[in-house]
Amino acid sequence: MNTLFVIQFILLIAALGACYKPLGDYMGRTFATERDIAPERWLYRWLRVDPRSAQTWQSYARSVLAFSVVGLVLLYLIQRLQAFLPFAGGHKGVEPFLAFNTAASFATNTNWQNYSPEQTLGHSVQMFGLTVQNFVSGATGLAVAIALVRGFAYVKRGTIGNFWVDATRAIFRILLPLAVVSALVLLAGGVIQNLVGHTDVTTIAGGTQSIPGGPVASQEAIKLLGTNGGGFFNANSAHPFENPNAWTNIFEVFLMLLIPFSLPRTFGWMVGNHKQGYTILGVMGTLFAGSLALMSWFEMRGAGAATQLAGTALEGKELAFGVLGSTLFGTASTSTSTGAVNMMHDSMTPQGGLMAMINMMLGEISPGGVGTGLYGLLILAVITVFIAGLLVGRTPEYLGKKIGPLQMKLASLYVLVTPTLVLAGTALSFALPWARESVTGTSILNTGPHGLSEVLYAFTSAANNNGSAFAGLTGNTPWLNASLGVVMILGRFIPIVLALALAGSLSAQTRVPSTSGTLPTTSPLYAGMLMSVAILVSALTYFPALTLGPLAEGMH
Repeated sequence: MNTLFVIQFILLIAALGACYKPLGDYMGRTFATERDIAPERWLYRWLRVDPRSAQTWQSYARSVLAFSVVGLVLLYLIQRLQAFLPFAGGHKGVEPFLAFNTAASFATNTNWQNYSPEQTLGHSVQMFGLTVQNFVSGATGLAVAIALVRGFAYVKRGTIGNFWVDATRAIFRILLPLAVVSALVLLAGGVIQNLVGHTDVTTIAGGTQSIPGGPVASQEAIKLLGTNGGGFFNANSAHPFENPNAWTNIFEVFLMLLIPFSLPRTFGWMVGNHKQGYTILGVMGTLFAGSLALMSWFEMRGAGAATQLAGTALEGKELAFGVLGSTLFGTASTSTSTGAVNMMHDSMTPQGGLMAMINMMLGEISPGGVGTGLYGLLILAVITVFIAGLLVGRTPEYLGKKIGPLQMKLASLYVLVTPTLVLAGTALSFALPWARESVTGTSILNTGPHGLSEVLYAFTSAANNNGSAFAGLTGNTPWLNASLGVVMILGRFIPIVLALALAGSLSAQTRVPSTSGTLPTTSPLYAGMLMSVAILVSALTYFPALTLGPLAEGMH
């Protein structure tokens, strides 16, 4: 194993461990305090929001949806009117289907890109459209997670906080300060930051090449911290202007994992039991480590004579990072809903690509996106205690709250939404004659198992709001722009509404005292059960589709 990678990985674990308690506690205090800072008070007055008023889950959900719809519409209009904006760089307005897909993508924290950014978007759209949505969509996911935690922490309230306050604090007190510091570190590491358009240079061979510039470091920081993933350049974090060397590569992995791996501490702080947070952290960390080990093994082992003669699967990988630096980045991006890439996932071995898909199919809970990973794993925790209660014949409880029929219906619907969207979207792409003609005639070159894998990966990425892709797929078609855009919207907001409904039902309950029949939810046994539920829910749902795609391809 590469010595440099071992050193980097140890430093990564040490850095995340050092940040776990202070950042986790800070986020807990941020959402619990009643003190507002000056910019927040100004914004509340402008929005006519009473920061001291608490919302029911219905009101909270309406606020989330209204805020997100406005952001989606504004981003669509900014793209369509790009030619009239300053710093457009000569780019025209984005065509309607693509503009819709991009607006849906960034408003839902997906950041799927059916276009080449440096050839399609000017600096104004990048800064005032995409970067702004990177902040607000990340803040939305964080606010929903905090609302669900309040559902477990509150007793007989029926309210779950105030979305406008939660989102504002997430931006001003967490995402913005961390993004500024991170951008400065990336600048020091060689990531560019300017307002230059294109610079024509003479290559070594005597030709001419146009090199784009732009405000990259500022967008790169929030793209990773907010688990967004949309790159300033088409090559994303494989581009030397976004990710210049091995040390910026490990720092970018750190940024992706920082908030998601610190949120379990916030959870423990808010419910008054840090052991609960350590249990959630242990499950997240174990799933992440297992996925990283398997993806690395598959890529190091290679598949086929050429890769085995080369010693490893090097196709599509940046040699400055190596195989292990690429698999670590790929595992982090697909486990956190970031979707950023420093290698081409389409060039991975079939089994390596399978692991990237499974990371998303698990619901991105290892550790998941900013907020989304925590509330996704907490919903699986609810299902786990219900199953355990059935096994021993006792009423299931979690953190002193009874898990009854209503809670189970909401949790069950939550875990069924994304598989339904993924499998339905993939099936319709091949079942509808006009859609199949577009997919097989334009979008994919390989109509065998790998072609199915590309389409399955696309809908998995969209429904789970990840944004990474098997880049061999041509997604800029009317069918894929429209269908993936709809899947992104439904995959984002239906689970959010269900999570908020669950939070409201729990917040209205009283707390049930623990008895001898209460399942301890901080034990290794429970952690193992929770991991088993997460894996089984994914395997049983997606296994038939996986056998036709990456598993069949791996057997060739």
